[in-house]
Amino acid sequence: MVALEALIMVVLLQLLLLTTTTSTFTSTSTSTSSTTTLIQALDYIHLNVPETIARLRVQLTKEETTTYPELSKDEVESKWKLKLVHRDVLSTKNFSNHHHRLHERMKRDVRRVASLTRRLTGGGGDVRYEVADFGSELVSGMEQGSGEYFVRIGVGSPPRSQYMVIDSGSDIVWVQCQPCNQCYKQSDPVFDPSDSASFAGVGCGSSVCGRLENAGCRSGRCRYQVSYGDGSYTKGTLALETITFGPTMVRNVAIGCGHKNRGMFIGAAGLLGLGGGSLSFVGQLGGQAGGAFGYCLVSRGADSHGSLVFGRDAIPEGAIWVPLLRNPRAPSFYYVGLSGIGVGGIRVPVAEDIFRLSETGDGGVVMDTGTAATRLPLPAYEALRNSFIEGTSGLLRTSGISIFDTCYDLFGLSMVRVPTVSFYFSSGPILTLPARNFMIPVDEMGTFCFAFAPSSGISIIGNIQQEGIQISFDGANGVVGFGPNTC
Repeated sequence: MVALEALIMVVLLQLLLLTTTTSTFTSTSTSTSSTTTLIQALDYIHLNVPETIARLRVQLTKEETTTYPELSKDEVESKWKLKLVHRDVLSTKNFSNHHHRLHERMKRDVRRVASLTRRLTGGGGDVRYEVADFGSELVSGMEQGSGEYFVRIGVGSPPRSQYMVIDSGSDIVWVQCQPCNQCYKQSDPVFDPSDSASFAGVGCGSSVCGRLENAGCRSGRCRYQVSYGDGSYTKGTLALETITFGPTMVRNVAIGCGHKNRGMFIGAAGLLGLGGGSLSFVGQLGGQAGGAFGYCLVSRGADSHGSLVFGRDAIPEGAIWVPLLRNPRAPSFYYVGLSGIGVGGIRVPVAEDIFRLSETGDGGVVMDTGTAATRLPLPAYEALRNSFIEGTSGLLRTSGISIFDTCYDLFGLSMVRVPTVSFYFSSGPILTLPARNFMIPVDEMGTFCFAFAPSSGISIIGNIQQEGIQISFDGANGVVGFGPNTC
């Protein structure tokens, strides 16, 4: 009898222990209070440290850079496809090491974000930023040479090859033009309209000129001016010109022909605006491209190239589709609905309202090719960072660098496990990033930083987080797609 009672007591104790263990795991697996339990519950991916560092050591000669081909042989069949190169390909020779290059990139990034914030929050005073307002302080990736991605196109007839910065937040196409009263240095000869059979100036009474608020007029010609937050600018005449993409010619594109330009533009001849307004290149293509374009941004320092595609061919099957949101205050920009962020497959405790685009145009989440590191409102950033730090407690921390306050010393390590980082979109899809899109090297010695930073209210998904992912904009249906392919 005693033995039977003892056996019953043992069974009861085991059941009690099992119940206690199970309930503890369930409650703490959704909490960030216990580092040990959190690490066990997180989803991890691997970061190849030597391979990532090796990608920084890409060196191209001046000849390779200046003769970068417009299209490779296997791309000729796609009349709307262009090669897309990172500025590192054009400017590697200007930096002694990656540490210097990254610091310069982050300085450009801070200026870019400051200008975007002023524009998108109305911080510049009682100023309205209209699609066609060439006289206002328009913001571009070209500010202080901050253009990050370049394409090679032909301007005029016959076409003159020019490097152009792409900017998803601008609604203008412009190039430096002769006669140039004031021009910065560019890698190709400055475009001369007198050598083009298709160049046609726009009269002051034309419908195109009429769409520009504060448009000027001199000698019967429509004049434009675009100024930037750092004091850089382009001024000149508005014209219609032919733009050539490989074997395809697009006629009567409204461009700014800049005769007076100031800035540090890293060799580019001008800017190819890809914003949501009617005067961007995408807007001017209209039905020719079916309201669609897409890009795949090449990784930093890589010797390969990405792509920029116009037309319905840019719309892949199997992508994750997310609705685009419109901000009347800033119609040039592409907004998406974000409901949350996650670390290791677990949502970070952040209220969805912090990402919401208000009826007055405040807040929201912008996708921007000109911004490098993703910005999040301070409470969201701190929650994300703290969760990531808990998930990487086994890695050696080091001091912050530039705009990054969470960095690690991975010297001598090969494969490192880090928790996943995900965007939770309002419509339901979840985008989980590759490790290289949030753990980036800041030098050649194994220092890596968490590539997110805080903002004063607006959220921006930057190009570091977009790299290597096929991104497609379907303006006709009001959606943006992620994947399914990579580059």
